[in-house]
Amino acid sequence: MKRLDTTSSGFSSAFATLLSDRGSEERSVAEPVRAILADVRKRGDAALCDYTARFDRLTLPPEKLRIGAEEIAEQAALVPAGLMEALRVAARRIEAFHVAQMPKDLDFTDEDGIRLGMRWTALDAVGLYVPGGKAAYPSSVLMNALPARVAGVGRVAMCVPSPDGVLNPLVLAAAQLCGVEEIYRIGGAQAVGAMAYGTDLIAPVDRIVGPGNAFVAEAKRQVFGHVGIDSIAGPSEVVVVADGKNDPRLVAIDLLAQAEHDEQAQAILVTTDAGFGDAVAEAVRVELETLPRAAIASKSWDDHGAVIVVRSLDEAADVVNALAPEHLEVLLDDPRGFSALIRHAGAIFLGRYCPEAVGDYVGGPNHVLPTSRTARFASGLSVYDFIKRTTTIQADAAGLRRIGPAGVALATAEGLDAHALSLSARLEKIGPSS
Repeated sequence: MKRLDTTSSGFSSAFATLLSDRGSEERSVAEPVRAILADVRKRGDAALCDYTARFDRLTLPPEKLRIGAEEIAEQAALVPAGLMEALRVAARRIEAFHVAQMPKDLDFTDEDGIRLGMRWTALDAVGLYVPGGKAAYPSSVLMNALPARVAGVGRVAMCVPSPDGVLNPLVLAAAQLCGVEEIYRIGGAQAVGAMAYGTDLIAPVDRIVGPGNAFVAEAKRQVFGHVGIDSIAGPSEVVVVADGKNDPRLVAIDLLAQAEHDEQAQAILVTTDAGFGDAVAEAVRVELETLPRAAIASKSWDDHGAVIVVRSLDEAADVVNALAPEHLEVLLDDPRGFSALIRHAGAIFLGRYCPEAVGDYVGGPNHVLPTSRTARFASGLSVYDFIKRTTTIQADAAGLRRIGPAGVALATAEGLDAHALSLSARLEKIGPSS
């Protein structure tokens, strides 16, 4: 764990290292992913079957790659009633928040008499990638599928690997709850390729969303442009801004809640109280002694964790904006006042009783958020990822007479004579106003 202090002469250098320390450890998988995508594009279902046998140790003919409705229902029925109710609570809250996001169409006539508009339409088809095996997250199914459904996407196809043929009942129960019926037991870069390019079995989609490993992330990067994607997700991260009025143990647990994701995750405490920072660091050490995922969380904390001591909350805000974290917890007396100073954060959790874990499951806003400082220019997943804008312009003769000459002048200046002529010819036909 790194300890930084803004009063130290070496702070700027140490902080710059903290901002970039995870990027140097990324392993390039570009070439193997490129080969897999090319193979899927060329051989289609045969390639999918080969990769499923190779990576998931599951040999199936193409027609068995799709999980049938009966099997989905059988798996969902294995979920205990209490856990199923928890899924329903989460789904209800997530759906309600995304319904509230839906934008309204525009339609108005401006001062020049030109009727302008903008309408929103849903994508035709979306592909949802869901990790399988140990990294199975039903909450991610809800967070990706429900906004698509709320937006009005007509077709949602889901790919989830089933190593050794083992399916995750909770993942399938979440899919069933979201109305996702088209599900394939395919994973990795090959699943991304199938959804992007299509095979005999799987029709292509327009956008691919959902988390995955390095191969999945690289595959999404490579198919972008042919299809849309949500983002290239990096390791999870949290910044906690806390004063000395907090319980050090609770803050330590919040930091470890991110550190336990994987060894590359990053958890950072920003505080004005150096003694409190030391107490949190000690509490982290104590909690790691009993945490089930201590090996992962310990490496994350040791390699990428940090306690940053600042002189004021204004300085804390500057640090947070430079970090541009995926998650930001504000554990202060006036969390909203502090949050007003924050320009760059994927999601902000306000107050001492709202840990980031609320947002992972039952808060309502989406937990698919920009990582690796991309909150400087990107936002979390929303209904806007599943709809698109189309603008309209309607001009009558009087309206074209008012604005057309300016268009002619600009087209002529750009040397686009046909553009200018398409306007001027109509203006000549209209004639001057009487």
